[in-house]
Amino acid sequence: MTKFRIGPVELKNQVVLAPMAGVCNPAFRLIAKEFGAGLVCAEMVSDKAILHGNERTKQMLYVDEREKPLSLQIFGGSKETLVEAAKYVDQYTNADIIDINMGCPAPKIIKCDAGAKWLLDPNKIEEMVSAVVAAVKKPVTVKMRIGWDEDHIYVVDNALAAERGGAQAVAVHGRTRAQMYTGRARWEYIRQVKEAVKIPVIGNGDVFTPQDARRMLDETGCDAVMIGRAALGNPWMLYRTVHYLTTGELLPEPTPREKVEIALLHMDRLIKLKGEKVAVREMRKHASWYLKGMRGAAKVKDQINEQETREGMERVLLQFVEQLEAEQMVQSA
Repeated sequence: MTKFRIGPVELKNQVVLAPMAGVCNPAFRLIAKEFGAGLVCAEMVSDKAILHGNERTKQMLYVDEREKPLSLQIFGGSKETLVEAAKYVDQYTNADIIDINMGCPAPKIIKCDAGAKWLLDPNKIEEMVSAVVAAVKKPVTVKMRIGWDEDHIYVVDNALAAERGGAQAVAVHGRTRAQMYTGRARWEYIRQVKEAVKIPVIGNGDVFTPQDARRMLDETGCDAVMIGRAALGNPWMLYRTVHYLTTGELLPEPTPREKVEIALLHMDRLIKLKGEKVAVREMRKHASWYLKGMRGAAKVKDQINEQETREGMERVLLQFVEQLEAEQMVQSA
């Protein structure tokens, strides 16, 4: 397994957890780290929210020492506020890397001239990145999509602009903004970026199995792979990918009970962070992800979505697993 560096930060492997909104809080990131991810990325935070300094934002900027190395992602449309927010992250958080989002396709982000809106203007990218780099000590990276739509794919120019601005690495999601999360990620553009820039390139998009990760590294020459949706309710994907890239051996998928045990750990960490009421509500989507693909999971989903307490959620999940195990015993008898 190859180590690689982003500026002064050394990562022990080539597997990176993507910054997913509403998911990548310290509870999930810590699990991802324990399952072997070389770098975990926090969910994106708005520059204005950081400057207003509200309580919820401060929570989003919290970094547990055990998660490091960690990348904290910010987004914004105006140079002044983005620079001020980056300075705050630089001085008042123990994140290792500051990442600038220029890939988010959400309309409310685009409306603020942020996220994927930048993909239309390489000059703005260079200007914004160099302003942030000049203001902070931590290494700065950029996450981008390949383009705005089919007619505006400027990813190579955009990556070069980020590099000229002083970015120490670039992550490229092989879809356009218009594609959102549909269709196929086009890895050939990741390869073009890798061939054009000297800084590390992290490939992102359609890595659903450890074999996909290997193929992405081989086909694009990228330095690391970023795993997003495939890790939802399935941190084993990170562990199995690290293992596969290191040894070539494909480890088995986890058992339903193993999945539920980690789901309960995830819930307890969320409760510690956010209190029982908020955490259990947030856990409903995670619980469904942990059970995804198991027989009868769809039926238990309604029960999951009714739970308000830790005790209730634990009961539903454990009963589900016990029933599955009982059915397997009968079948193998």
